[in-house]
Amino acid sequence: MNEKQPARSIGRSIGALLAGFVVVVILSLGTDLALHAAGIFPPLGQIMSNPLFLLATVYRTVYAVLGSYITARLAPDRPMGHALLGGGIGLVLAVVGAVVTWNKDLGPHWYPLALIVTALPCAWVGGKLRLMQMRAGRP
Repeated sequence: MNEKQPARSIGRSIGALLAGFVVVVILSLGTDLALHAAGIFPPLGQIMSNPLFLLATVYRTVYAVLGSYITARLAPDRPMGHALLGGGIGLVLAVVGAVVTWNKDLGPHWYPLALIVTALPCAWVGGKLRLMQMRAGRP
């Protein structure tokens, strides 16, 4: 039975990371689509203004914190470590996204840089919120 415990823990760790990412992706894309549908964002294929990219940065930052919290909440152990691992993966994905889209004229260069810079701090905040909750005696 002890041999199955590490496999179960690894599976729960992977599940916690996936859950956090799924929440961030669904909320981000859902908000993007809702703002396009409401006419706040321009039609797909048109470049947005800097203030709209700032709005996207703000809600994606909030969603990244929430996703990291969910990862930490579902982690079988070491919630901060799981949150930071998720943030590290997000950082790598943000760097890859910036490199791939840099010369595509999809918007201002500060936007992908902002996603890179905020990845780990958002993960830390999400993990810290979970640790604070645990210290307060909440499950």
